[in-house]
Amino acid sequence: MKVVDLFKQRADALKHQSEIMQRMSPTIREYWSEIVDITNHGHFLTWARHYHNPVVNEPAVNEPVIEQPVVQQPEFELKPEAQKLYDELQDKIGTVIHQGDWIHVGQDRIDQFGHVTEDNQWIHTDPDRATSESPFKTTVAHGFLTLSLLPALTDSVDPDKPLFPMAKMMVNVGLNQVRFPYPVKAGSNVMAESTLTKVTPIKKGLEIEREIRVKIEGVRRPACIAVSVIHLHF
Repeated sequence: MKVVDLFKQRADALKHQSEIMQRMSPTIREYWSEIVDITNHGHFLTWARHYHNPVVNEPAVNEPVIEQPVVQQPEFELKPEAQKLYDELQDKIGTVIHQGDWIHVGQDRIDQFGHVTEDNQWIHTDPDRATSESPFKTTVAHGFLTLSLLPALTDSVDPDKPLFPMAKMMVNVGLNQVRFPYPVKAGSNVMAESTLTKVTPIKKGLEIEREIRVKIEGVRRPACIAVSVIHLHF
């Protein structure tokens, strides 16, 4: 069938429908318009069921309401060492649990990081150009260099000062959030402060979340704020 014939057929149908509606009483015409509109939008069957029994989904007055059973979350039986640490940490949530030592971030460290990561932008590795063109008047450390120092800043890699000595192994799971509010200028000293935010039992031990703030000596704004997630195995 040609497109012209389809349009002609459609026009004849609309004309016929209009003639029928003119012969209807106002009340019937209103119901008919509503049915046509709902049918065109594909909701006719839903409307019809609701019109026939508008409270079909509601229980009768005396009909008992059957509640769905609550699915219980699996509970992990912690080892005694893990349970002891878990109980101890509950009272420390929201408090600072570690402050590290100061670490110097000199130009040599920045250059080495740029060489390893192949990020040698002049704002990091060209002191002369940075002095004349950078708003900081000196080179600044890569944001990811500051981030890479977190294990050292939080003593996570120091076997002589373990933060959680009861655990046999600590695994870095990742970071939930990372921000770099202020750059670390070459020659600055930085340190980290860790606040415990969450402790969750897991199958092999505990999941620990900490907010780590990297501070710059003599600067009010932090260099980095990150939410660290680690797993402790016992």
